Amino acid sequence: MYEKIINNIKLNLGENKDLNRKYLASQIENYKDHPYNLEITKEISRMMWDCLSDEEKREFIEISENETPVIDILEEIYPMIEMGKYDNALDKLNGFMKTFQPMFEDDAVNEYHFFTNQLEEEIFNEYIGAKKEMRYIPNNHPLLDLYYVYGFLLLEKHELKEAELYLKKALKINPVSSRILLELSDIYKTKAPNFNKFYMYTIQALEYAYYPQDLARCYRNLGQFYMEEMNFEMAAALYNYSMKYELNPIVYSKLQYIKSKGTNIELELEECLNTLKDKKIQIDVNPFILKTLEELSDKYDEKQALHQALYFYELQYDLNHEQDILEKINNIKRVMNH
Repeated sequence: MYEKIINNIKLNLGENKDLNRKYLASQIENYKDHPYNLEITKEISRMMWDCLSDEEKREFIEISENETPVIDILEEIYPMIEMGKYDNALDKLNGFMKTFQPMFEDDAVNEYHFFTNQLEEEIFNEYIGAKKEMRYIPNNHPLLDLYYVYGFLLLEKHELKEAELYLKKALKINPVSSRILLELSDIYKTKAPNFNKFYMYTIQALEYAYYPQDLARCYRNLGQFYMEEMNFEMAAALYNYSMKYELNPIVYSKLQYIKSKGTNIELELEECLNTLKDKKIQIDVNPFILKTLEELSDKYDEKQALHQALYFYELQYDLNHEQDILEKINNIKRVMNH
């Protein structure tokens, strides 16, 4: 029904842009009570954009770029967060969210996403995929960061229900973000607690993680899960393995606790690997992610798109520490410095 209506509207468009705009405006009014009103209005609005002159489009873009309330509030609270003033940042965001009008929300036809980089979009396409028409949220409306930061601050204040709500809004925008999945896992470690959900979100985060600190946090989370299960041998292996990616003082205190339970914590890397394999836990970064990183970095390198190539090479090197990747990074830096 939706597609038929849109196709009929398009058939009535002519060469005169002014007449087209008037006609499209009348169609918005015509379908205001239709069950697909929201979807039809969005598509008509996109058609009306095509009716604007180049000058009108430029003026609209300039106005849109200057009106960035989400960016403005984030820039105001980021220094507070960096200084550990979470209460102040949350107060500011609470005030902002009271008047904030939701935008770019999914409807019956479209789904809206934002990915930090092309790697995340490739992960999304591989493991999830769009179920509707995929639309991209513009850079000047960083809703992903807004919802994530708000959820994070609410979690810090143990306002768990609201934290869960906004972190899930962020996850809807980027379903493959390991940082969001890990924040959600912390909610379920605290709320109730629900350790099955804690485990589920951590395993999902591990599948999508490509930063060493995220991989380390996943293994620490799993260590915590197996401690709750009283499987101290498994917990010791996970905590030890997490230190391959990040040294964290929490790990030392956890291992000492495990040692007090009579479990050997002096494990070689091979022993940790065998223990993880027994439980079918993912070892290191997802191979699909490594393969995609290689393809992206090589593609941009061949195109002489040096900034993009450097970015993906550095992500790759942080995960595998291969000498040839380091040489490519240094070569690109030499070229960029000349």
